[in-house]
Amino acid sequence: MTHIVVFLPAYNEAESLPDVLPRVPRDGVPGARVTTVVVDDGSTDGTSDVATSCGADLVLRLPRNRGLGAAVRAGLAEAVRLGADVGVMIDADNEYPPESIPALVAPILRGEADYVLGSRFAGTIFGMKLHRRLGNYAFTWLQRLLLAAVGRPTRITDGQSGMRAFSREAMERADIIHDYNYAQVITLNLVRQGFRLAEVPIPYRVRTKGESFIKFRAYARKVLPAIYREMRRPVKPR
Repeated sequence: MTHIVVFLPAYNEAESLPDVLPRVPRDGVPGARVTTVVVDDGSTDGTSDVATSCGADLVLRLPRNRGLGAAVRAGLAEAVRLGADVGVMIDADNEYPPESIPALVAPILRGEADYVLGSRFAGTIFGMKLHRRLGNYAFTWLQRLLLAAVGRPTRITDGQSGMRAFSREAMERADIIHDYNYAQVITLNLVRQGFRLAEVPIPYRVRTKGESFIKFRAYARKVLPAIYREMRRPVKPR
């Protein structure tokens, strides 16, 4: 039986989790067993308690707020520890549709991909402000440019997506170089190693509860140096 571990990095998402966790499909993939894990990144609003009450199979609580990159790293490691064949990461803010998880994992289960992005820009977007849209375009373009420059040309339409799926080997080999975020560096890392990337279209709606941690200037100031460090270090091909 295929084991799918769905993990949700969460920082102060007590308001949003009740709208997300119950919608994770338990029987959307025939013959698969689904385990849900909430990675509580040092929340102060009762996120862990809410996750338990909403049906999370496991809550992994980090002792302090370390950042989204650290939370995703912990989620990947936990999925491997639990014996997942496929891992799914989805933001806990209710911007991404859990109902799309079966479509997200399908290319991996068919043996067509090792790493899948849920693409908002190939799907539908509601409520994204212009500066966020332009920032997404810019960082996605940068990833495509850098991968082409190292001989790994890859079609990417949404390099910042908060919904991704990983084969077991991709989870084991993924290396997130900084704690603040993960989105760009993990794609650069995996594709440079030779993992096959695919995208599936998903619908997206900007959050209506809670607050995003992303502030564009701070985001660029922290993410760009991490991208530089990732591209400078060697990777071992598969």
